[in-house]
Amino acid sequence: MSLPPEPTPPAADPAFTPPSLGRRFGALVVDWVLCLLVSNFFADPVRDGWAPVLVLIVEYGFFIGLFAQTPGMYVTRIRCLAWADGGRIGVPRALLRGLLLALVAPALIMDERRRGIHDRLVGSVVTAAPR
Repeated sequence: MSLPPEPTPPAADPAFTPPSLGRRFGALVVDWVLCLLVSNFFADPVRDGWAPVLVLIVEYGFFIGLFAQTPGMYVTRIRCLAWADGGRIGVPRALLRGLLLALVAPALIMDERRRGIHDRLVGSVVTAAPR
């Protein structure tokens, strides 16, 4: 019995097609609503604008670092993987990615593979998740 072939990392896959911006935005909306709900336990998200942003950074660090998906990414069937090898990016890089994403501007400047500055700096890419 032979093992299934290893998946091709996104950096080496000429057929790589990034998910649509709509799916990425949908994931962000789901995650943001969750962050507003969670931050409501320890701060007033309307008055303390830092609270949901802090929760978003921690959420990205935990979920992307350990599972390669946030809850919003799970719902929209996308995931965040390492660009070079297609594995998980780990908690430290996921925290940095979340911090950069919280700055907003890095996410708006994308290359042809829809990798924002935050993705390029941490060596990640958003891909479609298998069903």
